Amino acid sequence: MTPTRIARRGLLALGCALALGAQAQSDKPIRILVGFPPGGASDAIARVLADRLPAVLKQPVVVENRPGIGGRLAAQAVKNAAPDGLTYMVAPNATFVFQHLTYPVEVLGYDMNKDFTSVARINAYPMAMVVSASTGVKNAKDYLAWRKTAAGQPTFGTAGLGGDTHFNGLQFGKAAGMPMEVVPYRGNGPLVIDMVGGQILAGNMVAGDALAQVKAGKLNFVGVFARQRSALLPDVPTMTEQGYDTGGDDAWMGMWGPARLARPELERMQAALRQILSQPDVKELMLTRFLQVADYQPGSEVDRQLAAELAHWGPIIKASGFKPAP
Repeated sequence: MTPTRIARRGLLALGCALALGAQAQSDKPIRILVGFPPGGASDAIARVLADRLPAVLKQPVVVENRPGIGGRLAAQAVKNAAPDGLTYMVAPNATFVFQHLTYPVEVLGYDMNKDFTSVARINAYPMAMVVSASTGVKNAKDYLAWRKTAAGQPTFGTAGLGGDTHFNGLQFGKAAGMPMEVVPYRGNGPLVIDMVGGQILAGNMVAGDALAQVKAGKLNFVGVFARQRSALLPDVPTMTEQGYDTGGDDAWMGMWGPARLARPELERMQAALRQILSQPDVKELMLTRFLQVADYQPGSEVDRQLAAELAHWGPIIKASGFKPAP
């Protein structure tokens, strides 16, 4: 056999091996991990993406819930995953910003700055204080007056300690001159259930998670934690315009993969997300069902925004004296 034929056979064998490897990779499902139980905003958005990604990526996509300790269990799993494009996480910015500021790396089990690849920003959405309609509370002043007569009632519930809803609540209390006590839940879904059931009468949460119950007349919005009114809730005043500047702003969700994520896989997922989030039906779904704005931004912008939020919230959290449970 001539050297030319040997070389051709070698190239053919290599091509077959690469094709088989690509086929094996495409047959494996991509996992999107969510650090909260079903029923909350992160889970809902992950499932919107998982429903549409297979058609774009030509690969199965599944959502895997890993609820617990403010999303840290999911983050730890992503950190430990192979950087082969088969494992990602959809999470709110709070999972990285506030967890990083309140817990040491030894407790978190990961380093935000070293153990992840920022893939993309997915959306933006307002955070709000919500109360049971049975309280008659409709704004911040009503809430503070109600608090003075609601003996035995905790001031507000939140989806875990050490997040934006927690610290926005503390900032509200500071601005109002009223100490705030928080009751942590394992997600907004369980918190809304308890609010409707009367087990707790006030909560800070993703506004969209309460929207259905607000429309049903069971819950009321008190105010949005932002400097400007949300275009999604134009009739709900901000806490700032009600006289209580909490320094907060709209929250957002992103997608992350493990550190050193293979560049082709990163770019493939980014292209797929950009395509999906530009689709009119997805924009309409996020707006009408989840009260969120589809807002694709690349990983580089995610890194810039995280740095800005760390700089903003760091001094506030330090001044609050908050110490997480060991």
